[in-house]
Amino acid sequence: MRRITRSRPRAPTDHLSVTFAALADPTRRAILARLAAGEASVSELRLPFRMSQPAISRHLRVLERAGLVSKHRDSRWRPRRIEAKPLAELNGWLEEYRKFWEGSFAKLDVLLEGLE
Repeated sequence: MRRITRSRPRAPTDHLSVTFAALADPTRRAILARLAAGEASVSELRLPFRMSQPAISRHLRVLERAGLVSKHRDSRWRPRRIEAKPLAELNGWLEEYRKFWEGSFAKLDVLLEGLE
């Protein structure tokens, strides 16, 4: 009898896929929104959520692996801060599609004006 094994899907390795995967979760997006206002500790980040500190730490690890968040040490305090580079790369990728859609809408406007 042949044994069927299921493998886990491979984790994305390119920066864009890792960034999208990290941003797919609403909690992680909310954490980034909070960090956009300034640095915060894990306990400060946990306050608006009904989650344990380990659960928030797991979300932070995902964001750190994506390069969206970094931590540094300030004596005993280890604040997290938002990092702009992955978001800038994501914005650059999205910009190409924005240009495409704006061009498509402009062509549609011309076509609709011709029908009037």
